[in-house]
Amino acid sequence: MHSPIFSLEVFPPKSHAPVGTIYDTLDGLEGVNPDFISVTYGHGALHDRSLTARIANTVRHEYGIPAVAHLTALYSDKEIVDEALDMFHKAGVTGVLALRGDPVEGNEPCGVFEHSSDLAAYIHEVDPDMKIFGACYPECHMEASCLEEDVDNLKKKVDAGVSHLITQLFYNNEDFYRFLDLARSKDIDVPIEAGIMPIRSAKSVNNMTTRNGSEIPSAVQRLVDKWGDDTPSLQQAGIVYASEQIADLVAHGVDGIHLYTMNRPALARRIWSNVEPLFKVVE
Repeated sequence: MHSPIFSLEVFPPKSHAPVGTIYDTLDGLEGVNPDFISVTYGHGALHDRSLTARIANTVRHEYGIPAVAHLTALYSDKEIVDEALDMFHKAGVTGVLALRGDPVEGNEPCGVFEHSSDLAAYIHEVDPDMKIFGACYPECHMEASCLEEDVDNLKKKVDAGVSHLITQLFYNNEDFYRFLDLARSKDIDVPIEAGIMPIRSAKSVNNMTTRNGSEIPSAVQRLVDKWGDDTPSLQQAGIVYASEQIADLVAHGVDGIHLYTMNRPALARRIWSNVEPLFKVVE
């Protein structure tokens, strides 16, 4: 284990790619040494629970790294969740990241778990030994009227059984510190990892910030303006930016860093090589 915690996220290969391509990502992460790897879960009615479980099993048993499996609420009923939990146990996962999931046009939600807190409460009831992770939003969830309302909803997740939180991406650390102060004032005392996503391209910055309701601070916009048409240079600048973000967060005593790899192991390795000395190895 590291102090603070250091973890990664990977996602299953796209539908047109062989599942075995996940080995390219995992092999490429050699030397990064995370405390756990989270494996994402598809959105909508066509998500593949077995694929998440298979990759989690690979992470845990072939690479010896604890695995956390994502599970979404909107398009799940109790039977689906029970089936997923059974697969996750067989895969040896460390915990489940309970998410609401994004609405998908043309797909009808099951109507059983409206919020991630509902899913967390059910998992906690039927599988009390399973560690439950949850997501949070330093800049406020897009559907909340304000940050305080969003943090009040976050408290419901924690009360429902979530014992570890991971934030959505953000580029301005001051947004995270403001959120953290408010969360702690609401008696949310579980570990909160800061989610960091390296800049990969101008398009990815715009897409992700639009999708998640995140702001692009002037420091990031300058990088995009300077190297938006030169993706390799922008990625190099993004590695520096993410590394400096992480250094500042660690200096402020953050509980952990969760690096969104986007299955780009070279970027993750470069960032880890920059910040590894900041993370103490503890028993």
